[in-house]
Amino acid sequence: MRQIKIFNGRLITPYRVLHKGTILITGGKISAVSEQDIEAPEAVLIDAEDKYVAPGFIDIHVHGGGGHDFMDGTSAAFLAIAKLHARYGTTSMTPTTLSCEKADLWQTLQTYEEVSLQNYPGAGFIGMHLEGPYFAMNQRGAQDPRYIRPPDPGEYRELLSRFKSIKRWSAAPELEGALDFAEYLRSKGVMAALAHTDAVYEEVLEGFERGYTHATHLYSGMSGVTRRGAKRYAGVVESAFLIENMTVEIIADGIHLPPPLLKLVYKIKGADRTALITDAMRGAGMPPGESILGNKHSGLKVIIEDGVAKLPDRSAFAGSVATADRLVRNMIQLADVPLCDAVRMITSTPATIMGVSDRKGALAPGKDADIVLFDDQINIHCTMIGGEVVYTKEGGSYGQ
Repeated sequence: MRQIKIFNGRLITPYRVLHKGTILITGGKISAVSEQDIEAPEAVLIDAEDKYVAPGFIDIHVHGGGGHDFMDGTSAAFLAIAKLHARYGTTSMTPTTLSCEKADLWQTLQTYEEVSLQNYPGAGFIGMHLEGPYFAMNQRGAQDPRYIRPPDPGEYRELLSRFKSIKRWSAAPELEGALDFAEYLRSKGVMAALAHTDAVYEEVLEGFERGYTHATHLYSGMSGVTRRGAKRYAGVVESAFLIENMTVEIIADGIHLPPPLLKLVYKIKGADRTALITDAMRGAGMPPGESILGNKHSGLKVIIEDGVAKLPDRSAFAGSVATADRLVRNMIQLADVPLCDAVRMITSTPATIMGVSDRKGALAPGKDADIVLFDDQINIHCTMIGGEVVYTKEGGSYGQ
């Protein structure tokens, strides 16, 4: 089997950095990790040049990038998005849909199945994430109101029987039929996540007990402290903090959540229960200007400016244009999070949430050789997926 030896790097484990460490890759898997040199005379050598060596970043909520959206429903779009994000350190991703026409959703899911095994040299796919259409209208954000509705058992049972690639589904737990929906998802091994919801604590707690174990883009599209008559109720945000075992994800682009909120989430939920996500739409990696959220023919027109996508009237954000490296950089620079924790929030934590930690998310023997090299400013210099180098920063070689 072909062997690769990465040496002279600062290896990031979940809890510490191994200086001058070495990784041996055999047949696309990590076969050894050491603080010392590893004898491998036949291995291809990659000198990390004292850069950080980390597990590949795992983005569990992403819609697009490079001018493409998964809702375009084409192989070209899927592959271009995966390739774009690999440049920024993402080695695994969960393609995400929006509330849409049934035909558009089916096309996107069918396309996933067609391209998932052809995806090179882009970030690998670890399952589809359906965001909608079972949402609270009042918390729809940029989701198209034409398609928002309560859970339809006939619809979701048909989709789940046809598409085994669905691994996560976000919905509002307070809707009629939403608890039965979550239980059905759990019975099929699909993660239920709460999103675009006006629930209060009592509804969130019951939802958690029935299957809603994860909070989609915390703070965005969800209730905070709410008044009903004279009484105040804890909203979804407070509920996610109070329910210790609920995991959360945050768009750490520095815009959706300002630094104090990034710090608060980290302080309360910690690195083991907080995943960093891009929630990137097609404008990621593209210049400012007009764009489209969702399907390029029927999606919502938006404006990209100030490092974020906005509704045309600028009344609300309409998606992120972040890349994974930006998330890690922001957590370190804006939220004062230690490097190892920031990396854990986009590697081992999302791997655990999505049930792929047996093969991804850490530099450890037996794991897939999904690896990124970056400098002190979190600029990506090399991305490796399954032991194959798929991106190097201009001027670098790294075994190519």
